[in-house]
Amino acid sequence: MNFLLRIFFRLLGWKVIGEVDPTIKKAILAVAPHNSWKDFLVGISARAEMRLEIKYLGKAELFKPPFGFIFKALGGTPVFRSEKMNMVDSQVAVINSFEKILIGIAPEGTRKNVDKLKTGFYYIAVGANIPIIRVGFDLVKKEVIIADPFFPSGDFAADMKTYFLPFFGKMGGIQKNWINNYKNDIF
Repeated sequence: MNFLLRIFFRLLGWKVIGEVDPTIKKAILAVAPHNSWKDFLVGISARAEMRLEIKYLGKAELFKPPFGFIFKALGGTPVFRSEKMNMVDSQVAVINSFEKILIGIAPEGTRKNVDKLKTGFYYIAVGANIPIIRVGFDLVKKEVIIADPFFPSGDFAADMKTYFLPFFGKMGGIQKNWINNYKNDIF
């Protein structure tokens, strides 16, 4: 399957710029933008191209029949909320149970243009004391760009200004409200 995904990725003209440091055992990969269902195909194809095992989180509805088995087979984990444990706490517990795990999350949480990012990815990294690796889809150059990891400080707004705006703000093809809002200190 990975072989076919690598061929698909290359035939569509995409390439990966940068790499995930192989010494990193655990990390959250924050992937943006999320504009179309095609992003999923680009993402899993880029994962195959990088030859990495990267899990991803998706809304629970994606994992229901008739196609749920496909999302699970491709490394997906459904996000369920329970009364006893919120999503952040449950994912921190999952991460802590592994010796090595990379998890991809689309912080926009939807394909729609959002005014701010969901913060769960950030607080999962804070709670698990693991780095965040920014992964950008440059839609103009057809590049999946991997940035250097950073450990979140616990100050979401400061880290968005320091790490997210300079990186995602220059991705080709991104016209996102959250980028403009964060530039204007609207979090």
